Amino acid sequence: MNQPQDPNAPQQDPNAINIELSEEIAEGEYANLAMIAHSSSEFVIDFIRLMPGLPKAKVKARIVVTPEHAKRLLSALADNIDRFEQSFGPIKQQPDSPSFPMNFGGTMGEA
Repeated sequence: MNQPQDPNAPQQDPNAINIELSEEIAEGEYANLAMIAHSSSEFVIDFIRLMPGLPKAKVKARIVVTPEHAKRLLSALADNIDRFEQSFGPIKQQPDSPSFPMNFGGTMGEA
């Protein structure tokens, strides 16, 4: 038996996703280095905190995504960077960004 709906109740989008964000995750993690590796079926992105003067960097989060989602992430980041720069001006990049002689095996990239 169907219950009559309240005509004053807000309509929900049937395609909306209900996302839960815990307080711990909402605090976020600071990372200043990303190491990216991939296989034929996934991309692994390690977000790392590298602190000056400390010999050891710590992986703060590892995200594993499909190649399709990696490409969507790339597009979403590019779109957000464009909008950020329209609002706040160009993001300056250091001409001598550090290179890290870390090789975890497989194809690597830096961000």
